[in-house]
Parts: sequence; structure tokens; C-alpha cells
Amino acid sequence: MKMILVIHGPNLDLLGKREPAIYGKVTLTEINRALRKAAKKHKVTLKIVQSNHEGEIVDLIGKSRNKFCGLLINPAAYTHTSVAIRDAISGSGILAVEVHLSNIHRREEFRRQSLISAVVSGTVMGFGAKSYTLGLSALLDLL
Repeated sequence: MKMILVIHGPNLDLLGKREPAIYGKVTLTEINRALRKAAKKHKVTLKIVQSNHEGEIVDLIGKSRNKFCGLLINPAAYTHTSVAIRDAISGSGILAVEVHLSNIHRREEFRRQSLISAVVSGTVMGFGAKSYTLGLSALLDLL
């Protein structure tokens, strides 16, 4: 059975409470439930992790090469700042899709650049919680 690593970056554990006008009212638990339902339908297994710590995310990606066939990642604030996560994805050789709840190009100037986009197969953004299931579907199509 195919295994996919799902990484939720910093502050995504606050979904549903944090700035609902931007990020929506859906909680991370609800997003994970939708991802698991979609994965089951496609006969894939997910390992889902949320971390506020850049080094932990880098370690997870670094250890993913022989365990997972794909990576679905919302790097959150690290999207715009983390060369380390970018390099981990690039060096892992794993097929990856980046997702964002909001459209980063419609946000503050400092959020409009993704350091991650250049090293993933594609990016899905701006569809709220649906970005995750759309991203998973795209990743599965690429696999």
C-alpha cells in the first residue's frame, strides 16, 4: 500500500480559532478527517504530522525517502522563510505537493513568495480546507 506523509506547519493546530476570516472555521482535526477519508477511497495510507518546529519538519522530510512515496505539505509561515525545508524537500527525492488554505499572492507582500514552490511538483492554494484534498488528489495523480 502506498504511504504518503502529510505535514502541517506552524500554527495550523490553531485552525478554526485563528483568523477565521483568512483561514476559515474548519479545524485541523476536520481537515485530517477529510484527508483520511480521501486516502481510504484511493487505498493509500497517510502519516499526518503537525509541527511548529522547523528542525522537526526537516527531520521528517529527511527520513521520508524510503518510507513514503509522496509528501503533501503546508509549510505555513515557513513557506516564506525556510531554506532548510526547501533543501530537505529538494534533497529527499520524494514527490511533493505544497498546499495553502489562502491564496498567498493575495496576502501581505512578505507572504507572496514561496521558497518551497520551486522544489515541489505543484501548489494548490486559495480553496480553504479543500486545498488539502485537492492537493492529495493531484499528488495521487502524479504518483
